[in-house]
Amino acid sequence: MKLSEHKDLKNAITSLPEKEKDKLLLRLVAKDKVLTEHLHFKLLENEQDLSERIERLTQDIETDSAELTAMKNNAKEVLLKMRNLNGRINHHYKVTKDNYSEVELRIHLLDRLPVHFKEGLLSPYNKFKERLQIYFVKTALSLIKKYMKLHEDLQYDLRDRMNSVLNKIYKSNMGSVASELGLPEQM
Repeated sequence: MKLSEHKDLKNAITSLPEKEKDKLLLRLVAKDKVLTEHLHFKLLENEQDLSERIERLTQDIETDSAELTAMKNNAKEVLLKMRNLNGRINHHYKVTKDNYSEVELRIHLLDRLPVHFKEGLLSPYNKFKERLQIYFVKTALSLIKKYMKLHEDLQYDLRDRMNSVLNKIYKSNMGSVASELGLPEQM
């Protein structure tokens, strides 16, 4: 049931006494963890807290990508880490509603993750290599859509890093998947 479909309910809610509205609001907020965190961010945090959130996520991306590079990585491990970090970036956006930091973090993620593997054709990890390629390119396509919605000055600031990610994709074994899915080679 959507509130917009029930105008009489909307009017009844707005006519409630302030004390009752507060009780209802607190009950509703308590049921949704992301909404609770978003309200905490919006009402109690400032730019410094946003910077700290971005720095923590950037550090986690650095740590995970360094681990993957140091160990004998395979497509399955990279895919799992990438999905996990992508989910954390999604959560960051839901809480902060900051488009620029979301795009910046995704660029950083795609730029840092290793994409070259030494798996043979008969390796059990070979199927994950294909899945990773598709997921990586689709993430890049989604990133481009978000990038294009940014103000042109912000796009200019991120253009070189964005082109670096696109270059990485086309120079790796993902080039054919990227061209098949319509990923541009340059911004």
